[in-house]
Amino acid sequence: MATSDQLLVVIDPVARHGDGEAVRIAKDVLSAGATTKVCLPDGPEEFARALARRGSRRPVVIGDDRALLRAVSLLHRRRELAGCALSLVPVGVGDGSVSLARALGVPMGAVAAARAVLDGSERRLDLLVDDSDGVVLGALRIPPTGGADGHGAHGAGGAGGAGGAGGSGSAGEAGPQHQPHWLRTCQSLVRTLAARPARGTTPSAPGPARLRIEVDGRTLVDLDQPVTAVSITTGDGGGGARVEVRPASVGASAAPMEAVARTITVSGADFRYRADAVVGGPVRTRTWVVREGAWGLTLPG
Repeated sequence: MATSDQLLVVIDPVARHGDGEAVRIAKDVLSAGATTKVCLPDGPEEFARALARRGSRRPVVIGDDRALLRAVSLLHRRRELAGCALSLVPVGVGDGSVSLARALGVPMGAVAAARAVLDGSERRLDLLVDDSDGVVLGALRIPPTGGADGHGAHGAGGAGGAGGAGGSGSAGEAGPQHQPHWLRTCQSLVRTLAARPARGTTPSAPGPARLRIEVDGRTLVDLDQPVTAVSITTGDGGGGARVEVRPASVGASAAPMEAVARTITVSGADFRYRADAVVGGPVRTRTWVVREGAWGLTLPG
């Protein structure tokens, strides 16, 4: 195999409760091919402790996009990303929960993903880091779209929290490992139901926003030109992020403005954004900087 044959397998609680069969299969494949230590954290604090105490073992996360984002965020804040290659076996509830993993090239399916962990190789990927130390692995959207859940931007990135990605809980939930299982289950159900719109209603789409968008010190769009959408997508090691801005138009759709930049600053009226699986804001200004090849992910060769 590509790196250490000693694995620390961290199984996210959402994966355990959502698809226990896929978790079992992945664990069996990994255990057959390497020496494994399996951790079953019940909350973000235990997840963080498991990673911090990994020693020379290579960390493997079994979970969804939020679990991956939580792991990257924790290692980034500990300044340990450079020397740690992560592996992921995507197990979530619904295809949308592992869309980031799919976009990054991680195989779907417990067996294929576990074999990639054993036989694949590390690929260095770019990382977007904002001015409050939050991270973006894949894409950022303004306004937040794709099932915004209301978690803060750093519910995923805090030292005890979960790219992007609360996963099994947000940073605001104090000491979930001390709560009984039935209470955590009820809290999760309440959060899920509260995030759903009432039956028969459709969430209203946000109107155009007035934002100043600067790329590498150059103004791409200023406040006098309303925009309907902004997307920032990380690269695959090239050191630049792709920025696309869709201006508001009258009649025919206006062509999007595009740029590739290493530093992107967005400012204006209070705005929210979706960084991978996590919604952040409101903020009046935020700067993202590309860190070239900042993190490693094991992918098929």
